[in-house]
This record gives sequence, C-alpha cells and structure tokens, in this order.
Amino acid sequence: MTREELEHAIRAACAVVGDLEVWVFGSQSILGQYPDVPETLRRSIEVDMDPKNRPELVDQLDGALGEGSRFHETYGFYVHGVSIEAAILPRGWKERTKKVRTPSTGKATGYCLEAHDLAASKLAAFRERDREFVRLLIKERLVDPNRVVRLVNLLGLPEERRTALREWVDGTARELSLARQKKPGK
Repeated sequence: MTREELEHAIRAACAVVGDLEVWVFGSQSILGQYPDVPETLRRSIEVDMDPKNRPELVDQLDGALGEGSRFHETYGFYVHGVSIEAAILPRGWKERTKKVRTPSTGKATGYCLEAHDLAASKLAAFRERDREFVRLLIKERLVDPNRVVRLVNLLGLPEERRTALREWVDGTARELSLARQKKPGK
C-alpha cells in the first residue's frame, strides 16, 4: 500500500459511512506518520479502519470496501472494517494519533496510530508477522526501542506479559545494534 492509496481508502471509507473521520490502525497506519516508509513495511494490501463517530457502521466498510469487493478488485487494496476495540492499545493513544487530511482525502480525516503506539499494539498481538513488523520499525529507526518499552507499560496486559514484551524489545534492539556494528566499514 502507498500513502496515496491510504488517502484514497480514507476518502472512500468516510463516503461509505457518511462520516468525516475514521480511526486507522494496523500496520498500514504507519503511512500516516511516515508517507515514504520502506516497501518492506507496506506490503499489506489491507488497511484496518473504524468510523470514528459512527462505529456502529463498521460492518458497512467491509461490505463496500472489504476483501473481494468491487473496490478491492478495482484498486488492488481494501479496507478491513473492524472495531478499534479489537486492538490492544496503550493508554493515551488517541492523543498521539497522526492526522491525515489532504486534498486527496477531501474533507475526510484519518487518525492513524503513532508509530510507537502501533509497535506496542503489534507486540500485544505477538504474532510472528507482528514481531517482524516491529523488528523492521526498530531496524529502520522509525521507532525508539526505549519509547516502545514505555508504551508497552501502558498496555492493558498482565505484568508478566508486559515483562516478556519489554525483554523482546530490548533483545531485538541489542541484536540490531550489534548487526549494525559488525557491518563492513564500521
């Protein structure tokens, strides 16, 4: 997915639900903060969205813009209408979102997760693909591991799970730092 496709998806989602604001989360919300993020972080053709002011209409997004829809067939990407409540997010995430409102979105606005909140949320899910996504965020220096750790502390998870996530971030950051130091010419 590209930033232009994200903007198109925001405009289309808002038109479908008759609202001017959507939450944008999941991996492709990274495009809100980093429009030119490396291709390795934007491989997904799906963007998760929830109507900000009309959450009861989230299922309409899937029907009109979801996987297998005419929108998907026409443009090669799709909107996954899903409640923001399905994501485990750090306290205070709403205040840190990155607003996407451009001439391409018209009057529509997408509130995208800030990169560190996105990383913490991906770690809460802790699937292999989510860990790899966060690893790439750290490798590309799009997130500061120390800040990710601070936000992991704000996840509504048991302490033992937060401890494991903090250890994963610290270990991954150390591994990537060592790899950078071993590169030729360093």
